[in-house]
Amino acid sequence: MGARARPRSELSAAPRVAPGTTALLAAALALATAALYARVAGFEFVNYDDSYYVTENWPIQQGLARASAWALTARHASNWHPLTWLSHALDFQAFGLWAGGHHLVSAALHVANTVLLFLVLLHMTGSPGRSALVAAVFALHPLHVESVAWVAERKDVLSTLFWFLTMASWLRWVRRPRLGAYLLALACLALGLAAKPMLVTLPLVLLLLDLWPLGRLRAGRPWPLVREKLPLFALSAASSVVTYAVQQRWGSMSDADLVPLGARLSNALVAYAGYLRQTVWPTELAVIYPHPVDALPAWKVAAAGALLAALTALAIAGRRRRPHLTVGWLWFLGTLVPVIGLVQVGAQAMADRYTYVPMVGLVIALAWSVPDCMSGRPVDRLVRVLVAGAWLAGLGATASVQLSHWADSEKLFRHALAVTDDNHIAHQNLANHLLETGRVDEAMGHYRETLRLRPTYVEALSNLATALTRKGLYAEAADMARRATELKPSYADAHYNLGVCLYQLGRVDEAIRSYERALVADPLMARAHHNLGAALVQKHALGEARDRFEEALRLYPDFLDAHYNLGVVLLELDDAAGAALHFQEALRLDPANERARTGLAVARQRLGGP
Repeated sequence: MGARARPRSELSAAPRVAPGTTALLAAALALATAALYARVAGFEFVNYDDSYYVTENWPIQQGLARASAWALTARHASNWHPLTWLSHALDFQAFGLWAGGHHLVSAALHVANTVLLFLVLLHMTGSPGRSALVAAVFALHPLHVESVAWVAERKDVLSTLFWFLTMASWLRWVRRPRLGAYLLALACLALGLAAKPMLVTLPLVLLLLDLWPLGRLRAGRPWPLVREKLPLFALSAASSVVTYAVQQRWGSMSDADLVPLGARLSNALVAYAGYLRQTVWPTELAVIYPHPVDALPAWKVAAAGALLAALTALAIAGRRRRPHLTVGWLWFLGTLVPVIGLVQVGAQAMADRYTYVPMVGLVIALAWSVPDCMSGRPVDRLVRVLVAGAWLAGLGATASVQLSHWADSEKLFRHALAVTDDNHIAHQNLANHLLETGRVDEAMGHYRETLRLRPTYVEALSNLATALTRKGLYAEAADMARRATELKPSYADAHYNLGVCLYQLGRVDEAIRSYERALVADPLMARAHHNLGAALVQKHALGEARDRFEEALRLYPDFLDAHYNLGVVLLELDDAAGAALHFQEALRLDPANERARTGLAVARQRLGGP
């Protein structure tokens, strides 16, 4: 564990605040946050990662017990975050596919985070007004809407809960060093990392807090403070290694040829400046900001770099007179490092959700530095209160508008197209929604626009193949799907879609090979198991077909077509009793299914029943 902390009497002790004041402010923050986010109960899932996390994630839909074993080893969605998977499994067990329940849990976690942040800052600084301001900005800022209103970002609000709990436990240990408090901080950090690896920078933030407000950092004696945190750094390092390995294996890290180092560095500088601007003046917020790759103007990169250098120099120069400015600024810079794009993951240039924790540092710097630059006259205090109130009101109003865009997929991506240029990902996801709702021609238009902007975008090629299949254009669909498999041989959906096209064209042997390749890429794809089974039936390989249908049902027990087709195969294999059970399951899922009713009658007749 390292050296013991100095005795409590040597630490900077925060002034006491009346319990009634603390309770009143905490309640006001909770109520304001809950009021803003209450309407998420009526929101839908969106088709951007929510399928990976909930709507098409069969393991988390099988109950908490079965999901627990899967969560510990799953590399699904490019991350190892078992606590997040368990959270989703628990929600599904409670709410099923009622999206409102999932949304409300995320909103409740955001309320808890807001109150926790306020209490932690208050106990560190003894300043109720400034602590409440930081927490209120955290609660109401429109940049945080994405983290709260997006079910797939449960990992953000859940991990941050443990971030603040780690800070609270650490503060308790600092003021009264006991093994239990230290172990609690270590456990909270481990749980937070198991929800999202964003917490890898938390030990560095704890070092910053030693400078201010804890006042433990003395000139020439930093090592004891580093040494006491070595177990925390070890946890962060282990999480970083696991995250890097999983994301690299999943293929979510961009190829260096697509986003070279120079482009990543340039975008990182501009993104930092963008987050600064959006913190103070949030406008034109979108679910996705496409990466410009090498299209950034040199002047913009230079200006962003100069701004960051100047602010960093100012913060470090003022570390003695205004240590809160130093801590807040370095908190912002440091906690963004894992997501600033130096290691490019995904296709975004920046993302609103990445500010969920880093913004706290910026607002701390503002909340403690701005009053220091003004006199203590009553008129100045009044001005500060009025300005802060106006800013909070503006943030809340903007957040309310931004929240409305998250009600469903169509609103979300039409808004993204309205406020960004050449947004191929927004076109792609809007097309997916249109396809799901039966507007195939409109969907095809957006898929083609996506491919105009990014001709090698494999998801759009594969999904356009699906749309063309819906129109009966199987040959063209097969060409699109094949192009996708050539560009990304590990893309399971493209192999699956190619299999669908080939099957419809009567090329059953080729379809079987495509389904098999899909299952090599994703062994958990229930629909590929099912369709492979259907193709094997055409080849009269009934035993193999039965095995595939059974595997599909193991992965997704409520798979209607798999129950029906397995019933048909079992009839052919003279297992009328087994067939009857699966026809009954098909009727349970769809009481109006006449094919299943007929199959059940045949099975019962063979069994000698009515």
